[in-house]
Amino acid sequence: MVIAAHRRTRPKSLRPQPPWTRVHELAYSYWGCGHQVSISSDFMRSTQAGLAAAAATRRRFLTVTGTAAALALTGALPGIRSAHAASAVNVDRQPLFTLGIASGDPLPDAVVIWTRLAPEPLAPFGGMDQRPVTVQWQVAEDEAFHRVVRRGTATARPEYSHTVHVDVQGLRPWRHYFYRFRVGGQISPVGRTRTAPAPGDAISAMSFAFASCQAWFEGYYTALADMARRDHDVILFLGDYIYEFGADKGVRPDSGDPHAMRQTVTLDDYRERYALYKIDPDLQAAHAAAPWIVTLDDHEVVDNWADEAHPSAPPASFLVRRANAFRAYWEHMPLRLSQLPNGPDMQLYRRLRYGTLAEFSILDTRQYRSDQAGGDGEKPPNPGSLDPSRTITGEEQERWLLDGLAASGTRWNVIGQQNAMAQLDVKAGPDMVVPMDTWDGYVGSRNRVLGGAHERGVKNLVSLGGDLHRSVASDLKLDFADPASPTVGTEFVGTSITSGLDGADHDQVGLTLLAENPHIKYHNFQRGYVTCTVTEQEWTADYRVADRVTTPGGTVTTRAQLVVEDGRAGIQTT
Repeated sequence: MVIAAHRRTRPKSLRPQPPWTRVHELAYSYWGCGHQVSISSDFMRSTQAGLAAAAATRRRFLTVTGTAAALALTGALPGIRSAHAASAVNVDRQPLFTLGIASGDPLPDAVVIWTRLAPEPLAPFGGMDQRPVTVQWQVAEDEAFHRVVRRGTATARPEYSHTVHVDVQGLRPWRHYFYRFRVGGQISPVGRTRTAPAPGDAISAMSFAFASCQAWFEGYYTALADMARRDHDVILFLGDYIYEFGADKGVRPDSGDPHAMRQTVTLDDYRERYALYKIDPDLQAAHAAAPWIVTLDDHEVVDNWADEAHPSAPPASFLVRRANAFRAYWEHMPLRLSQLPNGPDMQLYRRLRYGTLAEFSILDTRQYRSDQAGGDGEKPPNPGSLDPSRTITGEEQERWLLDGLAASGTRWNVIGQQNAMAQLDVKAGPDMVVPMDTWDGYVGSRNRVLGGAHERGVKNLVSLGGDLHRSVASDLKLDFADPASPTVGTEFVGTSITSGLDGADHDQVGLTLLAENPHIKYHNFQRGYVTCTVTEQEWTADYRVADRVTTPGGTVTTRAQLVVEDGRAGIQTT
């Protein structure tokens, strides 16, 4: 979703693969910390008739079969192998770590480390044959690896696109560590990560960055290069890591990817798109600089999808596509085994704590939401958007969020999510028009979350969002129709890394937002990210803005510094 300027339209038709009648069963294995965990899956047991009769629920997806359903598990037609699958990969001569390394979801005593073996990243299967590969890993206290504290082996399996997710445990709280992988004579790049503080530790400060929306074809990752050079304890990525539609802008030179112009639908499509993005050296550098906490938005699947609904396909077919997208997402992100998708279901909302200073509640506002009101787009408030029974989080996640905020006990209570929670009137004059894809389209959810936090006495509530392709910083009001209503929190929405091309300091939409929404305190329509420094006394958000992304060599500077004081909701400009 993007407000007005640079809007993408939904594809008119994305037809699923024709059904295939063979029953398909697979068993998977996952390695972490030297211990093998077996996962069995009995997906897709019915026949072709079962596909035609599939109901529009994710649960019944698990009984659907056919070629598209098989692709959700294998990424290729059973019995068909790529030209690269016939011969063994020479692990001593062919470069394996072309997609870099990453770490994520830090706990006080653990962190996930990730890599993928891909000697030919844009080829089928990444150029790997269909055999498992043993990967050695090390975690050390120093970059030279003189003080190795954890080591082991993992198995990069073809079922998981030869990715490795190791949940390294037994680490010390609030410590920097370095990690690397080895296959044969090849050693990966070195990554730097950091564990979280112990829950009761009163740390004095932390620094983190957050970003979203990095359409590869719309610009260079200048903002990520800047992010990698700065010292952050953790990085939050709030969605649109990839884009599902083809590279039609042509800002970058031809990638050499023959499939870059087409929509991603199959598992192989999504895997290849992640490979295209991950070969970028600035994205690799940002991953190597700090652990990431990630959540997805719409373009990891398809533009503005909602739960089981998207106009590109019937629900049963869409759930197959969603399963493909979720599988590729998990494979390429530094996520734990607990986030491994079960077909079209993936548990993404979770909570990460940084001592007594801050707790991050990471949301999933796509998988459980009601369909967009009024057919999506930007509309006046309407019976659908105002219907209190509609939800952007789902009832269970909403309850989890409010219960967690009430019980956190930390100085700052942070919601990391995909969309803007603040009201965004984009029409000049007395009439109101708001986007149906943000929390404006789910007023009941917004009222329950902000009202519930206020009733529970939640202090220092900060929402972090993305998706708008513009920077918007706002006071969160109990009642946005009343400027005198209590301010119950603060919201920082970050702009895109590249999506939307270079942009400008302000466009007409931004000027309208500032004029019509007194709770909005800052706006910018260029590319960049946000870096935050958090202490017990105040929260400082620096909006880092790139002067250009459509050509290499852009410059990133701090366009605005916004401050929130402890115990005083709302933004103060310094």
